[in-house]
Amino acid sequence: MDPIATAQYGMLAASRRFEASAFRTAQMGDPNANVDLGFEVVEQITAKHEFSANAAVIRTADDMLGDLLDVLA
Repeated sequence: MDPIATAQYGMLAASRRFEASAFRTAQMGDPNANVDLGFEVVEQITAKHEFSANAAVIRTADDMLGDLLDVLA
């Protein structure tokens, strides 16, 4: 299992989730749109944290790989 590939997919999913929420939030000006601002704020904050957590996984995996290569060298 490749942690970097998994984290990249997680970052992509978080980005899409944030973009979808931002799109729904932008539709608030439409009188026919049924947008719950509270839900969208929570959705965007959650997506931001998911993205950050996946970025941390990539940094950690990269550090571990670098340390492993240093040991082998």
